Amino acid sequence: MRNVALLSFAQTPHKRRENTRSEVDMVMSVVQPAIRASGLAKREIGFTCSGSSDYLAGGAFAFVGAVDALGAWPPIAESHVEMDAAWALYEAWIKIQTGICDSALCFGFGRASMGTLPETLGMQLDPYTVAPLGLDAISLAALQARALLDAGAHTAREMAEVAVRSRRDAKTNPNAQLTGDFDVEKLLGEPHLVSPLRKHDCPPISDGAAAVVIAAEEVARRVAKRPVWIRGIDHRIEPHHPGLRDLTRSPSTALAARKAGADPARIDVAELHAPFTHQELILRDALGLGPQVRINPSGGPLAANPMMAAGLVRIGEAANEIRAGRARRALAHATQGHCLQQNLVAVLEGE
Repeated sequence: MRNVALLSFAQTPHKRRENTRSEVDMVMSVVQPAIRASGLAKREIGFTCSGSSDYLAGGAFAFVGAVDALGAWPPIAESHVEMDAAWALYEAWIKIQTGICDSALCFGFGRASMGTLPETLGMQLDPYTVAPLGLDAISLAALQARALLDAGAHTAREMAEVAVRSRRDAKTNPNAQLTGDFDVEKLLGEPHLVSPLRKHDCPPISDGAAAVVIAAEEVARRVAKRPVWIRGIDHRIEPHHPGLRDLTRSPSTALAARKAGADPARIDVAELHAPFTHQELILRDALGLGPQVRINPSGGPLAANPMMAAGLVRIGEAANEIRAGRARRALAHATQGHCLQQNLVAVLEGE
């Protein structure tokens, strides 16, 4: 196995609606600073991989247009995943492991505000047996939350506490969309959006982009004073049909963490891609995270949830905690699909 370091990370300020910049402008605004901060010349980056969704952009092969943000010269080796950009990072990590390249640029972007996101996400469902039911993303998440509460594993109060902590912590994050001080009792008195979910239990609609540069050890040692190492990374998937799995658990997250070498006792901070409050509780259980682990100090997806980039943001924010000296080891998690269907876990470590 080749040691791989995360050299740099850049993200846009995440907004409810990005009215002034196109997808190309958004990507340029994160790719250029990520390359500059990496210490590498653009021509030294051996591979580029992006994550986005044509459904969000409203056109086929929308990712091709985003390549305009990279410039026409020098020529690049490029790939794309119709996934959150955390999976673009995984593909790039594989390329480095196999020796195809020694460094890579990974980015993701999405403008969820251009459509009705909960209904758009319903297009991920099985087109024969589930999609015709007309379920949207919030309704499916509500079914998961109801199952969790009925199982007695967690309470609505715990969900509200997640929201309060996330929005409070986001006050120190200049890129967060939603911040503020909230009271648990007041939140519990709010009406349901889709029972048992209230508005604070759900993520905001966010437009945004993010980028990272990663490199093999021989490159990282040359350009970085304090590399953040990707000590392990893995992803696993669960059945596509939500009726074929226990929605109150996330065994794919637990397996991915185990394969990535995550030791809960050695984790200082965890950035979890939990768009809904109850999903953070499920992930904490699956990962075995105790009270000593700081969860989503950036505010997490409840503070800003840029589709196709939020998972990569979790990896970047975890790396930021290490670079700032607030953590030695961090866990980053990304998810894709309804009700935590597919999950990726990365273990990061400083020196």
